[in-house]
Amino acid sequence: MSLQGPIVVVTDQKDADLVAALAAEGAFPVVEASWRDAPNAIARIEPSAVVVAGPAKSPNDMAALGNAIEQAGDTYLPVVARVGDAASPPLLGALPVAVNASPARIAVRLASALRVRTLHTTELRRSAALAPECDDLPVMATTDPIEDATVIVTGRGRGYPALSTAVGERVGLIGALSVETAAKYLNARDVDGIVIGEGFNPRTVEAFLTVLGEDTRFRDIPIALLPDLPAAINAGKLPNLEPVGGDPATIVERILPLVRQHAFEARLQRQLTALEAKGMLDPETGLFTVTAFLRDLNRAVEEAKVRGNAMTLARFTFPIPVDRRVNMDAARLVSRLVRSADFACRASDGSILLAFSETALRSAHVVARRIANVLRHTMLSAEGDDGKPVRVDPTITLASLKSNDTVETLLARVSEPVAVAAQ
Repeated sequence: MSLQGPIVVVTDQKDADLVAALAAEGAFPVVEASWRDAPNAIARIEPSAVVVAGPAKSPNDMAALGNAIEQAGDTYLPVVARVGDAASPPLLGALPVAVNASPARIAVRLASALRVRTLHTTELRRSAALAPECDDLPVMATTDPIEDATVIVTGRGRGYPALSTAVGERVGLIGALSVETAAKYLNARDVDGIVIGEGFNPRTVEAFLTVLGEDTRFRDIPIALLPDLPAAINAGKLPNLEPVGGDPATIVERILPLVRQHAFEARLQRQLTALEAKGMLDPETGLFTVTAFLRDLNRAVEEAKVRGNAMTLARFTFPIPVDRRVNMDAARLVSRLVRSADFACRASDGSILLAFSETALRSAHVVARRIANVLRHTMLSAEGDDGKPVRVDPTITLASLKSNDTVETLLARVSEPVAVAAQ
């Protein structure tokens, strides 16, 4: 997409090449401002994005710019900042780009960030339009998106354990000792970033990056690359590819803002899907809300009795020590696996209820076991309260509809003796 203006370029020294590159990609106007004048420029022109092209002279200038960005409005305002090899972004949440990155590279990363801004604008507009006609309008979470983020770390070098530990301390971690395993998880899980460590030959890295660049699903995914960038790779197809170096903590700090933005984008996508369903879907999981599930379950039970059709209800229960992040990941994975004729929800206790329409107990058991096997082999072990790994191995309880069943008795046969209620 072409860049949308206006854009404020913050630098105490003129950068004609950067301004020209942004203008050539469609940004208008492009306003250059010194660190001291930038807060007033942001308040005056209400930019679509900010590019920090040069270092600040004082912490006060950074604080003033940060305050101006926070007060710029409700819509996501992307900030791209040039950052030195061993430095952190000068502003909280700023998207880092190498200090020697070309103007074209900055324009590509900015275009990727502006796609997220456009998505946020769409979400706000549709929420406002649906508010008068939808009593159960889904509300998007306000927590830090990094809490939902998952990052793949793939590598074989000696630094792999330390790198995995550093990533796992900040976000959900998927470890992969080969790019083939990493690709498998990319296709099966919601992933918000990839760290490619050492230990692979250049051809392997080149092949992996080529596949990512040619698949639109992974176009904007953040990629931290520790080996040298292969010369044959067109980095323009991977706007959030960032060659990094340094210790594991530095690498994590460098990639984290890009991961946060990707997780925010995924949250917006889920929210828009929930809005299109007018409140029937939970924006956190993609499954039905509890209210919508119970409503459909009532209807399905009535129809099954009238027509004499079979119907089965399943409940997937997870180990108690499994934390919320892992539980939500499992629910999102189930949303991909549910057949179009069936429907499911995540209950307040973290279990997943799945209704199989026109399905006898034997057939429902086969499908439920397949779903459980996918969860078992795709979800990684989580850390329990005692710090030890907990295998994500759901327990399945099944109940087939009987002639004298009600929704309440059917739920009681698959659930603990507690009410199923919305969170």
